Amino acid sequence: MYDAILLVSFGGPETREDVLPFLENVTRGRNIPRERLLEVAEHYYHFGGKSPINDQCRELMAALRRELDQFAIHLPIYWGNRNWHPFLTDTLREMRAAGVRHALAFVTSAYSSYSGCRQYRENIAAAQKEVGEGAPQVDKLRVFYNHPGFIEASAERVREALARFSPEERGDLRFVVTAHSIPCSMAQTSDYEKQLRETARLVSESVGVPDWELVFQSRSGPPLQPWLEPDILDHLRTLHSQDVRNVLIAPLGFLSDHLEVLYDLDSEARHLANELGMKMVRAATVGVHPAFIRTIRQLIAERLSPAEPKLAIGLFGPYPDVCPADCCPPPSRAGRPPASEAPSASPRA
Repeated sequence: MYDAILLVSFGGPETREDVLPFLENVTRGRNIPRERLLEVAEHYYHFGGKSPINDQCRELMAALRRELDQFAIHLPIYWGNRNWHPFLTDTLREMRAAGVRHALAFVTSAYSSYSGCRQYRENIAAAQKEVGEGAPQVDKLRVFYNHPGFIEASAERVREALARFSPEERGDLRFVVTAHSIPCSMAQTSDYEKQLRETARLVSESVGVPDWELVFQSRSGPPLQPWLEPDILDHLRTLHSQDVRNVLIAPLGFLSDHLEVLYDLDSEARHLANELGMKMVRAATVGVHPAFIRTIRQLIAERLSPAEPKLAIGLFGPYPDVCPADCCPPPSRAGRPPASEAPSASPRA
């Protein structure tokens, strides 16, 4: 039924010269002031003008190739991005030329939201239309926020971070889960926040730290537009006012240590924590953890064979293969924020 795998991601610049053209792609048609783009460009220049996300996709493809081969799933893997090379349209043309007719897409987002799920499906449809006759059919794999392998990989990353605190420090430890903020209007029409809370609950139970707090990062958009809160920086100030001195931050809303994780947490949040005299340890994202790569292989296998179980743990069961027609509707153009590497809304990718 399927003859290829398609990895779909956000994309990011790979040189300083790429940065502004990339940001112009991300924000095209959204009337973002030029000074805002220049401000965001500085975040890239801070890291040499290169986003880590493309290299992370290459690493993910290589790990998935090894995993699929081990289980005799010999489908070719292609890769296309929303906003930078390799673009989805170019990849679909390559797939058509290779004779691919029906592919399974793995999107680098674990949760449901407009920007993290539906918009990627719209991107695929737009690329198919541009390619024209013979463009491959593409079916997206389900969201996997409660897949046992994703929870296992996330929990192990948190355990690794927890080990960096002494037993005494753990007695005064706050476990803070971060995810990309999105406009409240977008959150109200999706299960994004509910799914994040379920992932946080499952991970906290697995690592034996029952108390956790969900906060958000990478907010963008007009100041008067309400977004999910609290912001990570505001929350650190609140914890400091409560005399908390040790904070473990787990970016469970993200799959890889891309620029928003590095800038918003490893740079901004860490700088603030140092100023406040707090010990802050940031857990790694799942990246290419073996349990996460196994998760992707199992998501593929369940679509290749109806005999394969659809794995999920927790309160809500597996998400459907095909999203409901009214799932995660797009926000109005006036309220639609610029996109990011994460499943939401900032050009700070």
